Amino acid sequence: MSSKRYTPISLNFQTKPESEMLQQATSFYEVMKNRRSVRFFSDRPVPRKCVELAIQTASTAPSGAHRQPWTWVVIDDPAVKRQIREAAEAEEKKSYEGGRMPPEWLEALAPLGTDWHKPYLETVPYLVVCFRQNYGLDPNGKQVTHYYVHESVGIACGLFISAIHMMGLATLTHTPSPMNFLSKILNRPENEKPYILFPVGYPADDATVPDIRRKELEEVIQWNTGSAKAAE
Repeated sequence: MSSKRYTPISLNFQTKPESEMLQQATSFYEVMKNRRSVRFFSDRPVPRKCVELAIQTASTAPSGAHRQPWTWVVIDDPAVKRQIREAAEAEEKKSYEGGRMPPEWLEALAPLGTDWHKPYLETVPYLVVCFRQNYGLDPNGKQVTHYYVHESVGIACGLFISAIHMMGLATLTHTPSPMNFLSKILNRPENEKPYILFPVGYPADDATVPDIRRKELEEVIQWNTGSAKAAE
């Protein structure tokens, strides 16, 4: 059994005065409340380092047993982006027009104005695909168990979205179903499965987003919903 190794948290973590805590929390919320999923992108170039930093930020996410079960594939080759668009649209057309989506799902999507056309997959400077690693492989090719894969990768993707928005870029959580075509086009190994496809770039100058509202805090928070008596 390997020996336990620890390092003082004080080396990379600092507590803050309450006033500073509230100020930073408020500032972060004020930035993030303006985040929107974008479907109309500019082809304006984006520095490659921005995408790399967003992925580095995402990879700070906690993960089950610290397995870090994610792989990020970045695409900027126009030919590969076209392949992905054509494959994604073929699957999406089957969903929207071929009966994959039940009527209630289509009704729920109607206010968003989405359909199977995905031109932004070619317009954006980058496509970033997050693959979840269902299991790992050691240097000898032996399988390594991964734990809480979906939860770990979901948290990492949330950090990626936040990082993209914080630097003044936009993205979208695109999840065409099924997504197996991404594994084939990008030549990924069997242990990796596509999780989310992120187009990354600047919004188009004339971009619009659906006029929708987020739930208020009172609608999503509950305090002490259990009872001491019930717990006895």
